[in-house]
Amino acid sequence: MPRSATPPSNMTTLGCALFATRWLQAPLYFGLVAAQGVYVYKFFNELWHLIHHVISGQADETYVMLAVLKLVDVVMIANLLIMVIVGGYETFVSRIGLQGHRDQPEWLSHVNSNVLKVKLATAIVGISSVHLLQMFVDVHHTPRHDLLWGTVIHMAFIVSAAILAYMSGPMAAHEAKAHPLREEPRAQVPAQRSAEPKGREEPEPEPEAETGAEERIEAAGFPARKVLETFDESHLRAPEPQVIARLGKVDFIARKANLVLLGGPGTGKTHLAVALGVRACQAGHQVLFATAAEWGVRLADAKAAGRLRKELARLDAYAVLIVDEIGYVPFEPEVARLFFQLVSHRYERGSVIVTGNRPLGRWDEVFGDRAMASATVDRLAHHAEVVTLDGESYRTRRLEGAAVAGWGGSGPAF
Repeated sequence: MPRSATPPSNMTTLGCALFATRWLQAPLYFGLVAAQGVYVYKFFNELWHLIHHVISGQADETYVMLAVLKLVDVVMIANLLIMVIVGGYETFVSRIGLQGHRDQPEWLSHVNSNVLKVKLATAIVGISSVHLLQMFVDVHHTPRHDLLWGTVIHMAFIVSAAILAYMSGPMAAHEAKAHPLREEPRAQVPAQRSAEPKGREEPEPEPEAETGAEERIEAAGFPARKVLETFDESHLRAPEPQVIARLGKVDFIARKANLVLLGGPGTGKTHLAVALGVRACQAGHQVLFATAAEWGVRLADAKAAGRLRKELARLDAYAVLIVDEIGYVPFEPEVARLFFQLVSHRYERGSVIVTGNRPLGRWDEVFGDRAMASATVDRLAHHAEVVTLDGESYRTRRLEGAAVAGWGGSGPAF
């Protein structure tokens, strides 16, 4: 969900004080950092003992395996601590500000309390697995009672992790339903008045509500101002009812998911992509629009200047990238590789809206390389909704309408 850039003006002093108490947790995380240091010492201590026993010839195969499992156990617990320290601090105390950093952990980009609990549960299952494996490796010196209870406890961890993972979906859905995305007033995005019937007056927009959204819309680089209200669905054979209204909620952006709009010329792909980009700007997201050819030039220039990695990292500041008109002109081999790098870099980091005139199965015709096209489509479509706009060209309909109107009057219209 979009977060407000400034705190609400009506927040009370008591509310501010209560909210500030979250900083009491900060020393706890620094304490866990100290515990991380203890595990670093323990790791190298165990490693030294292993090397010493191996060199002195006192270590058999079972000893080496048990010692390595101890090292793995220490590393897994250290990983668990990292998730608690970084993810917990980011979720419950304050943002760390890693957006765009090349070493930003993949899981941190979409961390929340539910995700953190599931990841911790799965990490605990992994640690328990290592402990259980240690018991079975040294089974001759492990009491059967310990083996039994170790197995039971491990199964309990597995069941608990499965239940948490199962519940995280409904909990996330309930949270989204409890805090729906606030719809911006229609007046905040001036409609294309030429398409509106006469006599419909738009109310004056509220400057306070429009300020940030207007700046984001202006900076997005849209070729024209489009809104969903003027998108004509009557000539479309949409994949499901109310698909446009559902996409208009732009909740796919919070999931770092993609949207692929496919269809022939004149079916409204660009209109829909721009309108959704405008909605995203209204919801507080940064958006950047360009055609596929323009993206190719942009990335090629960055690579030629030796700053492609920095350019890709800079684009992480945008929650949505819109790539328009894929398929009309085949990519040069270098552009195809650059587009793959863009999609690969954005994978599970941010949303991409793509419009194209060919099915995904024919993108090898665009890329000129079946393997490159397959790898790009795989990453693009993994977390994506693919919508096919199957209908007549609105340009053709306008020409037909103009012809009918011309011959229906007193004389032909030239």
